[in-house]
Amino acid sequence: MSLFEKAVIGADRLLYKLTGGKVMTVSMSRQTGLTLITVGAKSGEQRLNQVQYVADGSSMLVVGSNWGKPHHPAWTANLLKTPDVQVNVRGSVREVHASLLEGAEREAAWQKMVAAWPAFEDYVAKSGGRELRVFRLTPR
Repeated sequence: MSLFEKAVIGADRLLYKLTGGKVMTVSMSRQTGLTLITVGAKSGEQRLNQVQYVADGSSMLVVGSNWGKPHHPAWTANLLKTPDVQVNVRGSVREVHASLLEGAEREAAWQKMVAAWPAFEDYVAKSGGRELRVFRLTPR
């Protein structure tokens, strides 16, 4: 799986450069994807991460699965430190505010994420039971 992960990440970075974010590998699996444009929590530098999302009204839900690794992906720490970020959805850049979901709100969002991509449940098991961070990205 790690070879697949590296290939997908590399392909998404190349596709982002070539298409300005209009095309992502996640589209090939009929899922929706976006590029998070964050500020590194430690470096302070701009970071780009391609992630799957699920639309929820005017907002978008994203989950820090990190392909089932035992630790949270760095982009989730970036959102916790600096929640006002940008997203690129099919070449359109938007300003959003990220909120970490907890409790019943997280559970409802989690069910939507799993309905869209059942493999998220597999990522929890693979990670050793880590609770994956779920964020709501609300337009600003």
